[in-house]
Amino acid sequence: MSEPLFPRPVAHRGLHDRAAGIIENSASAFEAAIVGNFAIECDLQLTSDGVPVVFHDDDLKRLTGKDGAVADITWAELSVTPLLDSAKGDCPQRFGDFLAQIDGRALLQVELKHQRDIGGTQLLARAAAEALKSYTGPVTVESFDPKLISLVRQFGFTGPRGIITYDYEPEDGDENLTDDQRYTLRHLLHWHETQFDFISCAADALELPAIKFWRALGKPVTAWTIRSQAAADAALAHADQIVFEGFDPAKSA
Repeated sequence: MSEPLFPRPVAHRGLHDRAAGIIENSASAFEAAIVGNFAIECDLQLTSDGVPVVFHDDDLKRLTGKDGAVADITWAELSVTPLLDSAKGDCPQRFGDFLAQIDGRALLQVELKHQRDIGGTQLLARAAAEALKSYTGPVTVESFDPKLISLVRQFGFTGPRGIITYDYEPEDGDENLTDDQRYTLRHLLHWHETQFDFISCAADALELPAIKFWRALGKPVTAWTIRSQAAADAALAHADQIVFEGFDPAKSA
């Protein structure tokens, strides 16, 4: 029997705990995940000068207190901007520095974040693929955006690629999506374009027909974002692994 793609629970944005001064997507959170023997999920954005950085939000405010967007700040500026409440004064990392820190010690689930336009989308996919060409540790790449999943392969990434999804109901706030786009995304009808290797699905959408169909065909499914052992137990009835935060599944098991 082959080894599962995600043999260990995946720490969402690293094993973070703001109350303890360990901030999401920080070097400290990633080191804590490695110590806990967890896989690591992280997010990739692009600075104004085209540098891929490990950061979740489009906007800087929540995580740094600064106004503006990640896409409008240079790497030189962002590299010296501390993450709010970080006990160690962690600043956002360049993707290459993040890879050097991990150095194969944990499986990575790298999310490529949606960009403003096709130019930024192409730049991010190319930058991620280029950075990963020399990385020898276990790594997967994923995105909500089918274009990013297709482009990262075109630019040379040969590892597992995943589509992130949910139910795409109108009340979810994706006002820029048409009904046809919602239908395509909900039912994973972009398969001919993306040819994804795994699915990362919102926990409340695991029983969508498309998720059940592809899992029955052997595509691994990770469930996000799980915040308790009870939620983990429920999700694992329909998924192969959890993406978690706010509790320690090793201690709850």
